Amino acid sequence: MDQQKTTRITDEKVALAKAEHYCAYQERSQQEVRDKLYEWGLYTNAVENVIVRLLTGNFLNEERFANAYTRGKFNQKGWGKNKIKQGLKFKKVSDPLIKKALHSINGDDYLQMLHKVIQKKAALLSEKDPYKRKYKLQQYALSRGYENDLIADVLKNSEL
Repeated sequence: MDQQKTTRITDEKVALAKAEHYCAYQERSQQEVRDKLYEWGLYTNAVENVIVRLLTGNFLNEERFANAYTRGKFNQKGWGKNKIKQGLKFKKVSDPLIKKALHSINGDDYLQMLHKVIQKKAALLSEKDPYKRKYKLQQYALSRGYENDLIADVLKNSEL
């Protein structure tokens, strides 16, 4: 009943202008832009032409997107590398770009963020049994995308 009306865009120039605005607002992956163009009703040839024009105009850049996504999810949400990698794969970013973006995360900052995530969760836990508490903290950190060996090291070396 409350469906949004999406106007179909058939003109490639109008779609390009709208896509440029869409990409200028925030970094986008090629797949996000492609999905949006199909949602607007463009046909396959027109979609690919618009994507090529966005790439040549530097509105669309996968490497820039992967770096921005990685920085944002790590700094703002405190995600670990596994979860960031999964998110980038979902956005259909290539493996070499994912690897390059993940290498941009500083190792010391990464461990510091893991400490911060675990401490924040530990403050909220009411579990008294140390084994159950450690297990819950480990599962939480795993769900945030951190590696099991790093989590084990942090939990072993800290008194939570």
